[in-house]
Amino acid sequence: MSSEQITKDMQIVQAIRICPTAAEVFERYGMGCMGCMASSSETIEQGALMHGIDVEAILRDLNNACEA
Repeated sequence: MSSEQITKDMQIVQAIRICPTAAEVFERYGMGCMGCMASSSETIEQGALMHGIDVEAILRDLNNACEA
């Protein structure tokens, strides 16, 4: 559980660092981010766009998972 809000401008690796369950959400969306070199420099928005994912949908799911 994290009190920090995940935003589209946050690096993928940063989101996973503050909320480890975020990795499961990324995987559900087809973003195997832990093994991707871009995860340390790519923002969530950039990754979502590259994978054709609705940015607002993944942000909602990421933040819901981190609140649980």
